[in-house]
Amino acid sequence: MAFAEGNGARIYWRSVGSGEPLLLVMGFGYPASMWHHVEPRLAERLRVVLFDHRGIGRSGMAPGPHEMSTLAADAAAVLDAAGVARAHVFGVSMGGYVAQELALRHPERVGSLVLGATSCGGAHAVAAGRDVQEAFASRRGMPVERAVRVMIPYIYDPKTPAERIEADLAIRREAYPAVATQEAQLEGIRRWESYERLAELSCPTLVIHGEHDRLVPPENGRLLADRIPGARLRMLPDASHIFFTDQPEAT
Repeated sequence: MAFAEGNGARIYWRSVGSGEPLLLVMGFGYPASMWHHVEPRLAERLRVVLFDHRGIGRSGMAPGPHEMSTLAADAAAVLDAAGVARAHVFGVSMGGYVAQELALRHPERVGSLVLGATSCGGAHAVAAGRDVQEAFASRRGMPVERAVRVMIPYIYDPKTPAERIEADLAIRREAYPAVATQEAQLEGIRRWESYERLAELSCPTLVIHGEHDRLVPPENGRLLADRIPGARLRMLPDASHIFFTDQPEAT
C-alpha cells in the first residue's frame, strides 16, 4: 500500500492504468473505491490516481475541522507521491470543493477540471429541500445499515438498477466513517465557499450534474458553469447525485 504524508495524516493512494494522469477526488464520507463503476473505463486510456480523504478508508485520521484547503493540500501531496506534476482533476460533491480549491491554490498542478454534483458552497449555493436536509441529519447515531439506506431516494435515480446501488452500499458499509470524521468534514464544508473566486479559474472546466439530484440541486451546476470562464455544462438525464453510478457510461 502507498501513502502520502499530508499535514498530520497519512493519506492512502493508488493508481491504475497508463496515459495522462487523472486525479479522482471523492465526496463526503466515501472512500476512493466508490469510483468502481467508472474506474476501469477511465483506466483504459488514462493513469487514474485515487486516494482516501483523511479519516476515510485506509487513510489516517487527524483532528478537525477538515478544511477544504487542507484536503486540497492532501490531494497535492498525493500527486507528489505519485510523481505527477500536473493532472486532470475530477471531483464530485465535496470532492468538487476540494478540486476547486486545488485549482485555485495550485493552478500549475491542474491541467483541466471536472466538477460533478457540486456547488460553490456558502450563501450562493442552492440548498437541498428541507426533507432532504432532515433525512441527511437523521443519520447521526443510526445503525450503519439504516444510515447507508436512508439517503437512497435523494442521491440515486429511480431508474438505476438495484444491483448497482447494492454494490455501492457494500462499499459504504465497509468504510462507513466515524462520527468524528463526519463532523470534521461537515465543519470544513460549512466554512468553505468559492463564489467570488470562480472567475480566477483558468483551466478548461467541465461541469457535470444529474438532472434529478436532490442533495445538491442542478441549479448549482448551472451557477458554476456560468461563473467559471469558458466552462461547459453537461446535465445527465436519468441521473441524481451519485450520477457516476446512475450513468457510468455517460460519465
